[in-house]
Amino acid sequence: MTIDPPNPIRRITTSPLFWPLLGLVLLLIFNAIFTPSFFNLEIRDGHLYGSMVDVLNRGSIGIIIAIGMTLVIATGGVDLSVGSIMAISGAVAALMLTESNVSLWGVIPCALLAATIAGLLNGLLVAVVGIQPVVATLILMVCGRGIARFLTGEKVIALVDDHFSAAFDYLGNGHFLGMPFPVTIFVLLVLATLVVVRKTVLGLFIESVGSNEVASRAVGIQARTIKIGVYAFCGFCAGIAGLIDASNINAADTVNAGVFTELDAIFAVVVGGTALTGGRFTLVGSVVGALLLQTLLTTLYTFGFASDTAPVPKAIVIVGVCLLQSDAFRQKFRRRSAA
Repeated sequence: MTIDPPNPIRRITTSPLFWPLLGLVLLLIFNAIFTPSFFNLEIRDGHLYGSMVDVLNRGSIGIIIAIGMTLVIATGGVDLSVGSIMAISGAVAALMLTESNVSLWGVIPCALLAATIAGLLNGLLVAVVGIQPVVATLILMVCGRGIARFLTGEKVIALVDDHFSAAFDYLGNGHFLGMPFPVTIFVLLVLATLVVVRKTVLGLFIESVGSNEVASRAVGIQARTIKIGVYAFCGFCAGIAGLIDASNINAADTVNAGVFTELDAIFAVVVGGTALTGGRFTLVGSVVGALLLQTLLTTLYTFGFASDTAPVPKAIVIVGVCLLQSDAFRQKFRRRSAA
């Protein structure tokens, strides 16, 4: 009995990273042919500028949210409240900057703590109370934005021009080593998360809970603790995104902050190769998925698509990549091609 050697091409095409990477590469090739200026880079005052830099900068919020969302989805859940948590984080930061004498080193921890507590509440509702993740996070999605609007008095809080606000402005508009500072933030967050989930047993625990929660409990894994932890971490990520968003516009806009961000994050995770049913996950895939969506949006805006119609081709690309990732769809396509 002989064993056929593994097919390297099949191994590559069945990788969860293959199809989102292929979509990103094809999109970049399309831009190289029709909009060569897309790859132009220029240095002004020691800072890099260009469409590629804009993709990384504008996609930073989506990537940060997708990191937390990946771990939540890996446990078999979902978090629809990240947009509202962004609004809460920005509101807390703006209030402390405008109505108190707290320094930036006090503002950021307080805003992130509020966001983490919001995520923790989601985890308690899901893991302890037993509410379905969609329903539990939908509660905070609705009331969280109301809480943020209550904190700000239902108005946009513009940041005053002082020392603390200038330092806060660096989060969303500053540069580090020539690149926008939000890029540095998401790179550090991705690396730190990868180290924690791939160099420790935590990643295996998360995948185990998502694959079979009952079996995980049987072998001694604290499934409830894992679930609460990933929802709290997702809230923490949303808090970082909320601070970047508020810093970017120098205001806390609780009505528009984080609107539809949760949907883009879920799309990025699914396109990146993590199944909504839970289990195995890929953080790198989620980053690639978020970059694919942001590159697509930037390309559409370059060709003059209105913001109202841009979601239509974006949805088509998402459906196409998800279908190509499906083994059942690929097998059916092969059978029809052979016939």
